[in-house]
Amino acid sequence: MKYLFHHNAVLLLLSSMLTLFWIQGKAQSLSPEDIKVQFVKDWERAKDYTVDYLNSMPADKYSFKPVDSIRSFAQQMLHLALDNVNLISVATGQERMFGKRNLDTSPGAQTKDSVMYLVTASYDFAISGLQNLDVSKLGEKTNLGKYQETRFAWILKAFEHQTHHRGQTTIYIRLLGIRPPRERLF
Repeated sequence: MKYLFHHNAVLLLLSSMLTLFWIQGKAQSLSPEDIKVQFVKDWERAKDYTVDYLNSMPADKYSFKPVDSIRSFAQQMLHLALDNVNLISVATGQERMFGKRNLDTSPGAQTKDSVMYLVTASYDFAISGLQNLDVSKLGEKTNLGKYQETRFAWILKAFEHQTHHRGQTTIYIRLLGIRPPRERLF
């Protein structure tokens, strides 16, 4: 009986190892081009999701702030747009489309039409930059102020940043009694 147990354990171990080797042999690795395609796909999805947020907020509520000490809905979205451009430009080497403008505090940028235009333009900037990115440079380090990261890391940080600020506006929308857009994972 002891022999049979030992024999079965060895067979199970060998079977598991062979299965693992077979799976690894069948698995495909991601190329830098595959990563670039996924980045573009995710940014296009994020753009559509953010446009859903922009459309869910009534035009007369873009100046809404849950409390006085934080940004308005428009300012949150303009901050998102500005840093889409700033962070992606560090990653891709593109010239920043907004220059040194501070959109958050620009009085002419606070309307729904202006916010919609600037936010969608920032996503188009990011998507275009990613589509034209030389993937062989993803490992290069670039600087933004005192921070130095790879181009790959700046792309991840840019995506995280826009997700964070869009997510913050969920509370703004809910406080006004509006149902926020459904999540878009795909």
